[in-house]
Amino acid sequence: MTIASNLGFPRMGQHRELKKSLEAFWAGKISEADLQKTASDLRSKNWLDQKARGIQHIPSNDFALYDQILDAAELLGAVPKRYQSLDGVKRYFAMARGHQAQGVDVPALEMTKWFDTNYHYLVPELSESDSFALSSRKPMDHFNEAKALGVNTRPVIIGPVSFLILAKKEGAQLLRLLDRLLPVYEDLLSQLSGAEWVQIDEPCLVLDLSVEARSAFQRAYDRLAKVSSSPKKLIATYFGALGDNLELACSLPVQGLHIDLVRAPEQLEAVSKRLPKDLYLSAGVVDGRNVWKNDLDQSLGLLQKIAEIRGTDKLIVAPSCSLLHSPVDSSTEIKLDAEIKSWLAFATDKLGEVAVLAKALDAGHTDFPEFDSSRTTLKSRAASPRVNNPTVQSRVKALTPVMSKRQSAYPSRREAQLILNLPPLPTTTIGSFPQTADVRSMRASFKNGKTDQKTYNTFVANQIQEAVKWQEELGIDVLVHGEFERNDMVEYFGEQLDGFAFTENGWVQSYGSRCVKPPIIYGDVSRPKPMTVEWSRYAQSLTKSPMKGMLTGPVTILQWSFVRADQPRSTTCQQIAFAIRDEVSDLESAGLRVIQIDEPAIREGLPLRRSEWKSYLQWAVECFRISASSVADSTQIHTHMCYSEFNDIIEAVGDMDADAVSIETSRSKMELLGAFADYKYPNEVGPGVYDIHSPRIPTEDEMVDLLRAAAKVLNANQLWVNPDCGLKTRAWAEVRPALQSMVQAAKRVRAEL
Repeated sequence: MTIASNLGFPRMGQHRELKKSLEAFWAGKISEADLQKTASDLRSKNWLDQKARGIQHIPSNDFALYDQILDAAELLGAVPKRYQSLDGVKRYFAMARGHQAQGVDVPALEMTKWFDTNYHYLVPELSESDSFALSSRKPMDHFNEAKALGVNTRPVIIGPVSFLILAKKEGAQLLRLLDRLLPVYEDLLSQLSGAEWVQIDEPCLVLDLSVEARSAFQRAYDRLAKVSSSPKKLIATYFGALGDNLELACSLPVQGLHIDLVRAPEQLEAVSKRLPKDLYLSAGVVDGRNVWKNDLDQSLGLLQKIAEIRGTDKLIVAPSCSLLHSPVDSSTEIKLDAEIKSWLAFATDKLGEVAVLAKALDAGHTDFPEFDSSRTTLKSRAASPRVNNPTVQSRVKALTPVMSKRQSAYPSRREAQLILNLPPLPTTTIGSFPQTADVRSMRASFKNGKTDQKTYNTFVANQIQEAVKWQEELGIDVLVHGEFERNDMVEYFGEQLDGFAFTENGWVQSYGSRCVKPPIIYGDVSRPKPMTVEWSRYAQSLTKSPMKGMLTGPVTILQWSFVRADQPRSTTCQQIAFAIRDEVSDLESAGLRVIQIDEPAIREGLPLRRSEWKSYLQWAVECFRISASSVADSTQIHTHMCYSEFNDIIEAVGDMDADAVSIETSRSKMELLGAFADYKYPNEVGPGVYDIHSPRIPTEDEMVDLLRAAAKVLNANQLWVNPDCGLKTRAWAEVRPALQSMVQAAKRVRAEL
């Protein structure tokens, strides 16, 4: 009998209950017991919902208060020494967010993107001298918690090799650390002996692996196979194909293997034939990362191909990956256009798709209402006039190379931009200022029709006036208007572009308590009218200093949206690029001489396999340049990228040809600048000197040290001074002293240089 399973479930809750509880706890408004009660209630609801929807292999330990890799680091005893004076949740959140109280001042762990998603994980810090020990009972506790509810779950743990590959290993060899780590996994598996199965996530099996990493996988699972009381082990891979790791993955001594057949359907036959028939094959045929209803007939066809090769007695049907990357429940969408809503499936809907696919395969027919609904949906979307816009399609077809080139090369542009009259090491911020409760409340009131346009505009204008005045008093060189009118850096633009739809509760976790509500791109994209010009022009009218026009770039809008799957992503990105190009031209005409086109997701969108990079980078860079190339040489184009490893794509960053690029570097202590120095990056760089993802306020001396470090690897004439990222999630009580220290640090280093 075919098994219906799930790999992981969203943890924020249908109405972001965990987010609200976390932020109340951090603010001292609720107790730890209150926070844990919210978490326990969410877990219970998730387990019971999955059981009610026909899922047989239900995950546990997929829930985390902040991040699953941070949980794994705590579980394995991989806690850096600087946190060891703290304990409990205080230590846990210090690792996640930093800590600055009661004489303890420690920065957070580094944070980076989880493969090619917009989820951020905390990077464990490991060194040659590290030892490991089982330091938490969380997987066992959550398994027993579910069991008490009558739900037998499949505990989820990150695999030992992927944990080590994804960690920061200073002076340590992977295999040497593995030998120290495996006894902890043996202990863990023994303590999970009450479970029938354990899911061991090894997503690194879809990456290009070194000889050392391949050896590590073999050594690890040869040893773990000898744990006598271990549950059956299912290795889970996702986000891509096994490729040249197929032989390795299929030969590991485990009882099951999960593969992603949404991202990589081409691997179906090879894996089905190579995986020993006494092992279970988990087929990820329901998209865990997008919101479109499944083509059930197509998915059933994939399952039938597997059944022809292997039979169905050891076949598991599953989403392609954890549903962490999906919104929770589409039934809460009351205002969404009915036609578009009929095309969508959120996490709970996807569980139903998994369950009915397993039933249909066993039944040998498709006489289920879900199949009729799937067919109706596909026909509706294909025939809808809302999807196709011939004018947009014609503009993309008319694209020529000159549309993606600035008028002159950077040296000539630099000379033309001297009219900005900026000092060495000019200071700026990335764009947004704190979205206070007052700002959010006013925006919600206006959106709900409780506040009229005039009152709302007056409020926003006052916020901008105060922000501009404060920046001038502080001495910031290139100002921003603060983005008080904007909800989210992608949603704000998508709401003003044709081809986008928006949800009320389609939240997904980005990191910690930070949730985003990705737009849904259902059709051809165009810009009906200017989107940012009015407020940008107003802000510039308040000051003689340069004011930055703030835009989100085409690749990031694409990457941080749920994208239509009926045409190449590159085509959709080109459509967005032309829309942003029109906005850039209008900003320049309105008097803005500095325009920032943020592309924090350009590295995130990079394919996981190096062999596929060239094609992606070619169209991604072209789309950025389409958006940026309509302006005069004297107009300065900035871009921003955060939490990215640039070494591998530094040439593509250079090809983007922005006049200045700002990047995250504070948590890594300027390590990322090495790529820019080795490449001899010719344009200007703003290495972040202030970690905005932590409430901790850095000192002036810390920023001075970071700037000095930057000046050692790059020419001082290239350097800008700025935070790592936008400041919307921070409080003014943190932002004001931090930016004051940043400006003073810039002045000190400017004087030294």
